[in-house]
Amino acid sequence: MSDTVRTSPAGSEQTLHTVYDTALLDLDGVVYAGGEAIVHAVPSLRVACDEGMHLAYVTNNALRPPDVVAEHLTELGVPARPEDVITSAQAVARLISEQVPAGSRILVVGGEGLRLALRERGLEPVESADDGPAAVVQGYGGPELAWGRFAEACYAVARGVPWFASNTDLTIPSGRGIAPGNGAAVEVVRIATGAEPQVAGKPLPPMHRETILRTGARRPLVVGDRLDTDIEGAFNGGVDSLLVLTGVTDGAALLAARPEHRPTYVDADLRGLLTGQPVIVAEEGAYHCGGWTARAASALELDGDGAPLDGLRALCAAAWTEAGDGASGLDSGKALARLDL
Repeated sequence: MSDTVRTSPAGSEQTLHTVYDTALLDLDGVVYAGGEAIVHAVPSLRVACDEGMHLAYVTNNALRPPDVVAEHLTELGVPARPEDVITSAQAVARLISEQVPAGSRILVVGGEGLRLALRERGLEPVESADDGPAAVVQGYGGPELAWGRFAEACYAVARGVPWFASNTDLTIPSGRGIAPGNGAAVEVVRIATGAEPQVAGKPLPPMHRETILRTGARRPLVVGDRLDTDIEGAFNGGVDSLLVLTGVTDGAALLAARPEHRPTYVDADLRGLLTGQPVIVAEEGAYHCGGWTARAASALELDGDGAPLDGLRALCAAAWTEAGDGASGLDSGKALARLDL
């Protein structure tokens, strides 16, 4: 097993908002859900900001321009300026600009956020494969995106035009449930052409690079609710992460996480920015946190009592240590039922 494989959530005597200079915050599932602020998010972020932490909002959604996102956050009561918002549209626009001449035409399959990001890089958005594009780029365009836009992308890609995607998230949350995301749209072009796009968004390095360039963060903390984008993106960028349990990740998925999906810290919500993190003590195959003790036997076992999150942290240590470089296959249902998370 590699010495760099995380086998336990980390502890911190200091509050996280004083240890790290910048919080790189995912939005949906972390700050808001269905457009409404998640409980405890607004007051926690305001305190963190007032006490010196820079807040940056990092999203794979390429549809809305940064000023629209910042306006929404401000309406919710969250401190946010347009320059604090970093999108996968900005990351993919930079990636394209490094590979095509200045002023090039770029065929866009997506929304206004993507067009604005391209113009910011001195590139010209166009609508047709017959406009002589130097590249094709796809980003989430909303439910009204016409089928003909995919056809234009296919025509250009089939001619050998380089193809880029802001991100490949297969789904996106909506007020009515889970809807197809940009990744589903990318699959349409992939199936029709057999080509593969260059991808910029989380968890890949171009998005992390864009975020660091725009924020100037020296010691960033990635804060997210998804293991496969937020936490893996932090892993790829070599920075620490905080998983909050207000979005899509549940206890079972966390316990089964592969090394690249294991966060540095785990907490219930954004109040975790304002607290320290308990140290987990390992002793002869047992892992102690708060009043709980976890072990990995034929299944994950949990004894004791106390704060549910401490029990989950102890279980993480038992599961991740047992799994090593892989993913734990131990049954966690009985142990998690004791925590009622």
